[in-house]
Amino acid sequence: MPALDGEKAVAVAGGSEMPIPALPAGLSTYRLSAGDVISIRVLGEEDLSKEKIRLTDAGTVSHPALGEIRALGLTTGEMEKIVADGLRGRYLVNPKVSVSIEEYRPFYINGMVEKPGGYPYQPGLTVRKAASLAGGFRERASVSKIYIIREKDASQRSQNADLNTLVMPGDIVTVDESFF
Repeated sequence: MPALDGEKAVAVAGGSEMPIPALPAGLSTYRLSAGDVISIRVLGEEDLSKEKIRLTDAGTVSHPALGEIRALGLTTGEMEKIVADGLRGRYLVNPKVSVSIEEYRPFYINGMVEKPGGYPYQPGLTVRKAASLAGGFRERASVSKIYIIREKDASQRSQNADLNTLVMPGDIVTVDESFF
């Protein structure tokens, strides 16, 4: 089935494509990617539900009835629709599906923080909160020399950031040293 205007098509098992409608306002805009852990629940159907599935490096998940589903770049709402549409007719009359994110992929923070490394992403994360997760700024940290490399930026260029800059999964935050 080809995608309609304003829709995106997603590949499902067997190489076919399923259209994804545009999201209504107010729903999550978080896009799934490799490393995220999701749960797929089908109301009243334990055999068709899957708990805590980590997306592969290709951004796919395996479902017992639908095979391998490409989830890369989808929202949880779009994923729910794909699973429900795939189960409708062949397996169930009116499937009720929910997809939830159990664990986000990490972000990374390095430089002048107490405990540099990778940390689990949390919605609403800012540079200030990320530094707190990393044990806080070191004494010589410069809060005016903070840089971020966005996971989605193909050029992987450092961008200036401040304490209120939002951090997304896969981003790399660097806090430079202050010399005075």
